[in-house]
Amino acid sequence: MITPYTPDAKGPLHGLRVVDMTRLAAGNMMTHMLADFGAEVIKIERPDVGDDLRRFGEAEAWWKVYARSKRSLSLNFRTDEGREILLKLLETADVLTENFVPGTLEKWGLGPEELWKRNPNLIIARVSGWGQDGPYAHKPGFGSLIEGMSGFAAMTGWSDKPPLLPPLALADMVAGLTGFGGVLAAVIARMKGDARGQVIDLSLFEPLFGILGPWAAAYEATGKTPQRRGNSSDVAAPRNLYPTKDGKHIAMSASMQSMWEKLAQAIGRPELIEDQKYKTSQSRIQNSEELDQIISDVMETRTLEENLAYYEAQGVTVGPICDISDLIDHPYIRGRGVLQDFEDKDLDRLPMHQVFPRLSGTPGTIRTPAPEIGQDNESILSDLGYDSTAQRELNERGIL
Repeated sequence: MITPYTPDAKGPLHGLRVVDMTRLAAGNMMTHMLADFGAEVIKIERPDVGDDLRRFGEAEAWWKVYARSKRSLSLNFRTDEGREILLKLLETADVLTENFVPGTLEKWGLGPEELWKRNPNLIIARVSGWGQDGPYAHKPGFGSLIEGMSGFAAMTGWSDKPPLLPPLALADMVAGLTGFGGVLAAVIARMKGDARGQVIDLSLFEPLFGILGPWAAAYEATGKTPQRRGNSSDVAAPRNLYPTKDGKHIAMSASMQSMWEKLAQAIGRPELIEDQKYKTSQSRIQNSEELDQIISDVMETRTLEENLAYYEAQGVTVGPICDISDLIDHPYIRGRGVLQDFEDKDLDRLPMHQVFPRLSGTPGTIRTPAPEIGQDNESILSDLGYDSTAQRELNERGIL
C-alpha cells in the first residue's frame, strides 16, 4: 500500500524556518530531521546543478530520502543580486545551516556578524570537518578522513588485517544527528531569553570521537591501546557472530552475567559457569576465542531459524544477520512501519524510513516529496516581494 504524503501536517517544529546552504550528507541529515518534525526547510541550490547529494547513488535515492519535506530555491548568491535575495530570506529565518570551508561566508560578506545586523535572532549552524578554529580548520573534512583519524577505523576489522572504513557516511550521519540536537538546544535557549542568535560550531570529528567510548580515560588509566577484535568486544564476552548449519550467521551477546549463565545452560555446558576461565566477565574476555569456538560448535548443529527459535525459548539474546533484501519486506519492518512506501516519479514505490524518534503527542510526518531544483522559486520570491516580472528578469540573468 502506498502511504500518502501529508502536506498540511504540522509537526512540533511548525513555524521554524531553516535556510539550508549545506551540501552532501551531514547537513542534509540535520535538516532532514528538522523537516521531518515540521520545520520549513528551504534548500539553497546552485541553478541547473543543485545539491551534490542529488548525484549520490542511483535513482537519486539519497536526495529523495534526505530532501523530503524540503523546499528548493535555486540561487546564485555569489552575485550582488543573489546575495541580496539571500539576505532578505535570512531576515525571515530562524536558522541558517552551512558547510563551507571555515572563513568562506566571511569572505563573501556573509559571516555571522554581518548576518546578525540583518537578523540578530539568527541561529547559524556551521558544519565542517574539523571545526571553525584550531590547527586543522583549513583542512578538507570529508567523512572518510574523520573516520580514519578519530580512531574508528583503527578499531574496526581483524587484528591480522588492515583497519576498515565503514561502508556508509557514518561521520556525516552522526554529525547530522548531533546538529539536529544542537539546533533544538539553541532554539530553546532563544525562547527562554538566554541567547539571541548564536553560532553552532559542529565538526564531523567531535561527535564521532565522542560516541566511540571513554578511550582517553581508559588509556590514561591503563596505558593500553584498544586493538581490532573482529566481531568480538573488549568489554564483554561472549559477543560475536556465529555460523549456522545452513551457511548463515546469528548474532549473540551475553554481556550480563545472568545472560551468560542462561547461555551456558542452553548450549548444554552448565559446568562452564563455575569454570575459572569463564566465571567472570573479565575471564571470559581473556578466553573469548576458545569460548567462541565452543559456542560455534553448538550453533553449527542447527539452521538459522532453528537457532533463533531454540535460543529465544531459552531466554538468550540472539538475532539474525540481515541485508536490505531481507529487511525491505520483513514482518518487523513493515509491522512496525519502519519503512513505508511513497509515490515516486521514477520508481513503482519509494521505500523510506519513517520519522524517528516517535512522539506520541506531536509526531513528525513526511509532508512532501524531495523537490526539483528551484521548484519553489516562485512562491519563496513572491513572499520576499519579487513579482513575476522581476523573477523573470532574474532568471534570464542566471541569478535563479
